[in-house]
Amino acid sequence: MSVRPFVMWPDKRLRTPCADVAAVDDAVRAIWADMVETMDAMPGVGLAACQIGVMRRLAVVDASDERGKEVLMANPEILHASIEPRDHEEASPNLPGVSARVTRPRAVTVRFLNAAGEIEERDFVGLWATSVQHQVDHLAGKMYFDRLGKVKRDMLLKKAAKLR
Repeated sequence: MSVRPFVMWPDKRLRTPCADVAAVDDAVRAIWADMVETMDAMPGVGLAACQIGVMRRLAVVDASDERGKEVLMANPEILHASIEPRDHEEASPNLPGVSARVTRPRAVTVRFLNAAGEIEERDFVGLWATSVQHQVDHLAGKMYFDRLGKVKRDMLLKKAAKLR
């Protein structure tokens, strides 16, 4: 296991949809292990594989207070989203120094391949749901600031450029 470096914005990989994972094998499990270590080192509550330059539909999420409760997901797909919204201040290690308040559904049901290679459906609520949605966006080539209006997005990217 190792902490991997982040791909930095505006690297085109952050705008490229990731490839599906055919099966969960030891190579996938090794990537997940590195992703968990990298997420914990941030510290953060989630990480998508493309954030570290691995262009596969892999994500890890751990919004627990005590850590060590990570959910490992291959090919995550949101099946259902609640009508009730939740606001949260989101950021990304790929674009350090900036963040924005993003509104997303408060709860989601997600289907994914788990560490055993089995299809699993799980409900996520609150920060867990926000993190899962954030990672699914990354895997589709989207960043959290894409959910902002044009003026706010442009201001955030201008500030980030000044910080680089």
